[in-house]
Amino acid sequence: MRRIAAVSAAVFCALAVATTADARITSIVISKVESPTFGGTAFGDVGPYEKLVGRATGEVDPADPKQAAIVDLDRAPRNGRGMVEYSTAIYILRPVNRAKGNHRVLFDVNNRGDHVALGQFNDAPASNDPTTAAHAGNGFLMRQGYTIVLSGWDVTAGAGNNRLQMTVPVAVNPDGSPIVGLSLDEFVIDRGGVTTATLSYPAASLDTSLATLTTRARHADLPRTISPKSWEFVDDTHIRLVPAGAMFQQGTLYELTYRATAPLVAGLAFAGLRDLTEFLRYARADEAGQANPLAGDIEQVYTFSMSQPSRFLHDFVHLGFNSDSRGRKVFDALLTWIGGGSGGFFNYRFAQPGRTHRQHIGRRYPERQFPFAWNVTTDHVTGVTDGRLARCMQDNTCPYVFAVNSENEYWAKAGSLLHTDTRGRDLADPPNVRHYLLSSLPHSRGQGPTGRGICHMPQNPLVANATLRALLPSLDAWVTHGTMPPPSRIPRVADGTLVPPLPQSGVGFPDIPGVVYNGRHHEGDLLDFGPSFGSGILTQLPPKRLGAPYPALVPKNDRDGHNIAGVRTVDIEVPTATYTGWGLRADLSAGEGCDHAGQQIDLAATRTARLAAGDHRPSLEERYPTHDDYVQKVTAAATKLEKERFLLAEDRERIIDRARTSTIGGSAAQP
Repeated sequence: MRRIAAVSAAVFCALAVATTADARITSIVISKVESPTFGGTAFGDVGPYEKLVGRATGEVDPADPKQAAIVDLDRAPRNGRGMVEYSTAIYILRPVNRAKGNHRVLFDVNNRGDHVALGQFNDAPASNDPTTAAHAGNGFLMRQGYTIVLSGWDVTAGAGNNRLQMTVPVAVNPDGSPIVGLSLDEFVIDRGGVTTATLSYPAASLDTSLATLTTRARHADLPRTISPKSWEFVDDTHIRLVPAGAMFQQGTLYELTYRATAPLVAGLAFAGLRDLTEFLRYARADEAGQANPLAGDIEQVYTFSMSQPSRFLHDFVHLGFNSDSRGRKVFDALLTWIGGGSGGFFNYRFAQPGRTHRQHIGRRYPERQFPFAWNVTTDHVTGVTDGRLARCMQDNTCPYVFAVNSENEYWAKAGSLLHTDTRGRDLADPPNVRHYLLSSLPHSRGQGPTGRGICHMPQNPLVANATLRALLPSLDAWVTHGTMPPPSRIPRVADGTLVPPLPQSGVGFPDIPGVVYNGRHHEGDLLDFGPSFGSGILTQLPPKRLGAPYPALVPKNDRDGHNIAGVRTVDIEVPTATYTGWGLRADLSAGEGCDHAGQQIDLAATRTARLAAGDHRPSLEERYPTHDDYVQKVTAAATKLEKERFLLAEDRERIIDRARTSTIGGSAAQP
């Protein structure tokens, strides 16, 4: 509550001050141009693309009220002008003939330094330096004419593999001495052979008696303290068990609370993203006369984000950063994928942007703080009134939002709070927001998983790519022409499709041989991080859990175990398996959720096989008596999705062709 009140007051105060923010990009250097890229591939009428790689440097005035929400900005070193500097990598893909582009930027807000947009929209293989024709995938974004921009923002993104990085200063005490404070590191040991764990920040002391290392198998277990004599600091950024070479136990959570130093001013990421977008959109050149590579070419700027950066954008808008130095809208629209209802550990002393809450991991970090929804509501627990849109509503800088989530966000990240209040009651959509559940999908990237991994059942391989491709033109039409997008498709309390996870009968999940259902999900935790939390400083670590007062609800299922509500893709509407967004870890004795993964539980091929297994789900031969019957059902489902604007014509044809070439249908049916 203190954190919410302090941040809200600071931002509202900033809005009330009639002054121009002194924050800007001062230098932009393009160090590499590859024209054309993608092997010279021409993308329809747009033609070939080119790649620009470089770095931007910016600065902000720590005395400017518009930057008041950035934690420790007042403790950052300043340059000769009294400004705080930062720099970030930049990466641009644009049409060679810019006149043939659509004059829209899709800002790919990277995930831990990695590119994501081409993987999701273009079905492209993962690459942080897309160069070859294969790296363009199906070319969708290029055929549409988008300029794709990326920059660093995650100040803890790892080096290597061409990851986009941002450099920010280290905060210090007013006398210039190092800041020392508590930090918490959780090590999730999901594989064998791990002998060393890496710290997020340097330890201020290598004395293990000044730190606490604990272990537990499940999040809910009472942590067991490991003797200070049974582990050691290898150096100021690594620990290990003793004797040297001893392995951390697989399947276990380890937690280290220690005195850390050199905290990064991580909240500068918000200013950096804002100021770079403003520069690219409006500036002609930097202070040295270096030309803006997109000068005069931008009509609209949209973002695409997946998971972690979606949570970053939740906080970006909430803290008022969608307003630039002149009070103009920074991003016209956000298309967020699998962000749930959370913010993140982005703007705190000793921030760890890469952390993420799930049922099993990361539960003791400040990710899930009210407000959860875009709507302005009152938290019945703390009495605070706020919403992610509260600040931008004051100065008319709110973006249009497509909040797209999988079933996994409801199970692993309390996603229902994105569209319910803190008592679990349905909220109406704000005028500028639409919500879409992709029914029964996992927390997925552009390519689906294979095998079981650390999970009990085979993981759900379904991806959101085709639906995201269909939604992007609808978002553009909404922003550009006012064309109303498809109505929200989410489960609701009012119609009985959003329910508590227990009992199983209430959720409607069927009994399936070999599948364990225990209703284990991410509760709506309330945590106490200490009296300085309102200033972004965590002094109570691990935090005290004050209970789970926020209802975390999940989608209700049909007889196959698929979500009733939401956008039901062809794989859900005409299934060959039961797909879920939730799953359990291989060690069923712990009963813990399998993080981001869901399940694929194949349907029996024949009625005989189904009965022998004791499976109540109709078999493939019972559902699809002939191959033609299966193709007709797929065609009907795909055509319906296209009419509803959740599928493009090119993807409808691809899906139907896949059905035609399959062997599904009749007694010889195979999944």
